[in-house]
Amino acid sequence: MTRLKAYFWPAVGLAAIVFSVRALIHELRGLSLSEFVASFQAISFTSWLLAMGSTLVAYAALAAYDKLALDHLGHRISIWFITLCSFTTYALSHNLGASVFSGAVVRYRAYRSKGLTPGEIGILVAFCSFTFTLGTLMLSAIVLLAKPDIIERFAEVLPIEMSLTTGGLLLTFICLYILGSLVGLRPLRTRWFQLHYPRPSIVVRQLVIAPVELIGAAGIIYFALPEAGNPGFIVVLGIFLASFSAALLSHAPGGLGVLELVFIAALPEMDPADVLAALAIFRLLYLLIPFVLALVVIFVFEHSRFLEQRDAKGS
Repeated sequence: MTRLKAYFWPAVGLAAIVFSVRALIHELRGLSLSEFVASFQAISFTSWLLAMGSTLVAYAALAAYDKLALDHLGHRISIWFITLCSFTTYALSHNLGASVFSGAVVRYRAYRSKGLTPGEIGILVAFCSFTFTLGTLMLSAIVLLAKPDIIERFAEVLPIEMSLTTGGLLLTFICLYILGSLVGLRPLRTRWFQLHYPRPSIVVRQLVIAPVELIGAAGIIYFALPEAGNPGFIVVLGIFLASFSAALLSHAPGGLGVLELVFIAALPEMDPADVLAALAIFRLLYLLIPFVLALVVIFVFEHSRFLEQRDAKGS
């Protein structure tokens, strides 16, 4: 049974990749490599700069996730340590899939060295995941209410009224979450830890930080897309929320194939080559370069820990 559990999520991710790539090949029939290269080369230097700026905004907000969780737990840790830990965590989890589990391993190694207990690290991981979910729900509600016809890009049979209803329900959930903080609900106690409801000041910061990260990530793709046929940032943001959520749920490493399939299907008015070029820039700036840098950070951290332990044994 344990062995089956170990292979379950990788199998799910592999199945998602196979399904998405097959569907993507069908969507891209007739597209040549030269068309993709031409679209990639047509992206201006200014667009590259804006995309890189959006990447920095997104990863800065991700670091704020951890800082906010540590404030909730009452721990004070160097902002540079938090930034490196958060950057490494997300750079690995975004590329490897099963983000909650792969991210938990990195955070466990890093924050244990700062004195956090396993139970506190578990709360931190859950808090960061919930902050991301909260931001996704909040922005999804805004998109659905501002552009209710966006639902037709994913399923033409669904009525526009469903967008308004769903958006209203999501905002209601967020309001209830805020109300719970204002009321001061009692903590949830278990044998291993106590889960306290976030203070109002923490909740307000959650509602600011989480959308900023997602807006930054979506901005990478938006700035890389050409102006011709571009439906606007709100629509691109909505498609990004749907595609990125689908990629996370699929547990496919890097959302390979899933992101591309959803974006190309949801942007029929744009040249598929242009969409693929924008997504290639997203993968380069948001996934691949951070992944390489994260491996360097892990090597330096583990090497320093090894030297510390060796010196401690020697003394």
